[in-house]
Amino acid sequence: MKVANGYEFVAMLEQIAPKKLAMEGDPIGLEVGDLSKKVRKIMFALDVLETVVDEAIEKNVDMIIAHHPLLFRPVSKIDMTTAHGRMLRKLIKHDIIVYAAHTNLDIADGGVNDLLAELLELENTEVIVPTYHEDYAKIAVYVPEESHEAVRLALANNGAGEIGLGYEHCSFTVSGTGRFKPNKNANPSIGKALELTEVKEVKIEAVFPFSKKDQLIKAVKLVHPYEEPAIDVYKLENMSKTTGLGRVGQLKKEITADAFIDIVKNALALEYVRYIGDTSKTIQKVAVIGGDGNKFIYYVKHSGADIFITGDVYYHTAHDLLALDLPTIDAGHNIEKIMKGYLKKCFVARCKALDYEVDLIVSEINTDPFQFL
Repeated sequence: MKVANGYEFVAMLEQIAPKKLAMEGDPIGLEVGDLSKKVRKIMFALDVLETVVDEAIEKNVDMIIAHHPLLFRPVSKIDMTTAHGRMLRKLIKHDIIVYAAHTNLDIADGGVNDLLAELLELENTEVIVPTYHEDYAKIAVYVPEESHEAVRLALANNGAGEIGLGYEHCSFTVSGTGRFKPNKNANPSIGKALELTEVKEVKIEAVFPFSKKDQLIKAVKLVHPYEEPAIDVYKLENMSKTTGLGRVGQLKKEITADAFIDIVKNALALEYVRYIGDTSKTIQKVAVIGGDGNKFIYYVKHSGADIFITGDVYYHTAHDLLALDLPTIDAGHNIEKIMKGYLKKCFVARCKALDYEVDLIVSEINTDPFQFL
């Protein structure tokens, strides 16, 4: 088994929650530490507080992957008499890496908002606030029959051939005859200079997100036996993908808001929630935005949702929600802690596939600052 470094685990996280999905200005990524360090234990946390850092030290953690950035605002000084300063000193002293995946993990397929929608058993979910649009293309590579498997794997391992959420390694292969005549400047792996050569070839086709074009072409060239491989790329007019914040979907049947509140509390393991609106209203279409959804209430209303679930609702925003006739459950910001178990599950599968030797744990510290008395 291999002991991987921080860069290799960041690459793994990028597959789950690509940085390109993050909202503008969101301070995601490396916050403390040296990613070239070998990592033997990773802890997943919602927040990085001094108690969480102490937990990491006690458990000999090498890397903390958190949802909420530790350095959300620029630091002008490190005062060791404050909790924040002590925390930074402890992290540096014990050589602990801190890496954050915030809005990119909220937005990503399977991420925080999809997890919340799944727990609430919402069907036919759609994005509420579009934030990122990706065009798709098709790549076609011509390769000798004996080398086609290496090229096919290079395509699949670099993001080609994923269709929807359920299918990977999708490709199509057709056989044919390739012809070429190397000139005097060529150094052919097959055939001779100035002689017409025929080779039994296959054409491998696969779809891919257009942003991965350069990465895919580079990967193909690394394994392709030809000096100048033939590679075609076509933009697809019938395939694209839009991602964004929040999800809106349908319950299996209509119920009262009062009954749905109990479902939310049970699904998200909550003792209490705050509620805005009429509890007797009948609802079926549900919107959810993890964390602070205050500035997106008009998007939610436009989605046609009967009820909205989010956290940290402001006093005046609550008045706006009443005016919009949009019943809202404030379930708190801490419900995003579901990301800890999700990331651990994703990393376990990927580490097993890559034969990485690492201990993966979730933080057991309750970082919810609120008590209901």
